[in-house]
This record gives sequence, C-alpha cells and structure tokens, in this order.
Amino acid sequence: MKLVLLPGMDGTGALFSEFIAMLPATFEAVAVSYPTERYLPYSELEGIVRAACPVSEPYMLVAESFSTPLAIQYAATNPAKLEGLVLCAGFASSPVKGWWRFLGSLFAPLVFRIPLPNLVAKLWLVGPDAPTSLVMAVRDAISSVQPWVLAARLRAVLASDVRGAVGKIGVPMLYLQAKQDRLVSASCLEIIQRSKPDVAVVTLDGPHLLLQKHPLKAAEVVMEFARHALQKQTLPTAAG
Repeated sequence: MKLVLLPGMDGTGALFSEFIAMLPATFEAVAVSYPTERYLPYSELEGIVRAACPVSEPYMLVAESFSTPLAIQYAATNPAKLEGLVLCAGFASSPVKGWWRFLGSLFAPLVFRIPLPNLVAKLWLVGPDAPTSLVMAVRDAISSVQPWVLAARLRAVLASDVRGAVGKIGVPMLYLQAKQDRLVSASCLEIIQRSKPDVAVVTLDGPHLLLQKHPLKAAEVVMEFARHALQKQTLPTAAG
C-alpha cells in the first residue's frame, strides 16, 4: 500500500520523517512538499497532490492540519485508485470562528515575522514535554518557508470551506484526533460528521502535531485503518 502524505502549515514534508520510519516495509510513503518561496492557493496545490498520487496502484491520502481541506476537495473527485483518506487534526471549514478569525487574518503578516519561540511551539504544536529535537525540527521547518507565504497559508485556512465536498467522498475516512489539540477543536470533527457520519474516529493523547509527537501510535492506527479499508471493513472508533 502506498501512502501519500500531505503536510501541515510548513508545507515542507520534512516533519513526516519519524512517522515514515515507523511504517513497515509493506507501506511505501511519499511526502508531498509545497513551494517555500511562492504561495499557491488550495486550488493550485491540488495539482501538486494529483501529480503525486499514483494512477495504477492503490493508495491512501494522509493529510494533516493545513492540508486537510485540500485532501477533502481532492478525495471528493473520487480518484480511481484512492482507497482511503486520513485526516489528522483536520477541518472542513475554518477552525477559528468569530472575531478570532478576523483578528487572525488581520495579524497574519505579523505572526511569522519573528522565529517561532520554543514556548509557543510547545504550547500550541508539540506539547510541554516535547523533546528539544522535535521542537528544533518544527522550528527549522517553519523557518525554511518565507514568512509571507506562511501568512498567506494561514489566511487560506481561515477562509477555507469545503463542507460541501465531504459528503461526496466515496472511500473510507479516518479522523485522527489529538486530545490536547489547542488549534483544532472537537467542533471541527462534528462538522465533518454531519456530512460523513460513518467517518472512523481515533483519539490519541497528544498535541496538535500528533504524527510528530507520537509517530509509532499514529502509524499503528493508520496501518490498521488501511487494512480495514482494503478489506472493506469499518474501523471501530477508539481512544488512546
């Protein structure tokens, strides 16, 4: 089985390395990357995703955070060899509502002008007990992208709305939820469930960057989901 991995806000794909290392040899993983010095809207990023997906062998999409609206939109076209969709800390519309959404869009250009502080990385992304190596990896990935590109991606997230595409997805879906997620609330899952009630849900005890903080647990869940998807079985909802 082939996994096509779609990255978070940094868009580099570099942060998937530990997750990929936990996969067995029977899984081939391809980490997609987006331009670091050029902003592309979701509509144009879909072309990059499409080019990365095989046309003659079965595969699954695994998308985290920023890439989840993109993955939903692409999966809704029901590509011939797509066998399943995994959304990690995902959303079908802006995870930020009301005034916070307006303020986030307004101050987006300022947010990424300074290097990501360790405290902020731990509070919002990797958890207070994250090892220094993970914090540095996240900081390096984010700093490799032009600040204005990151700001534009944040605005794209705040303006996203692919709720109408969720119900068109014909393959099994797994929602991998981070119990300590400070960026994507449980309401984002509820919105997806309204259009896709049969989405499988697995909740792991971890922060927003779940694939990076708990790569082994996440890999085990994805492998189990892939097995059920290929056998046309339903993955039981679970927490851990």
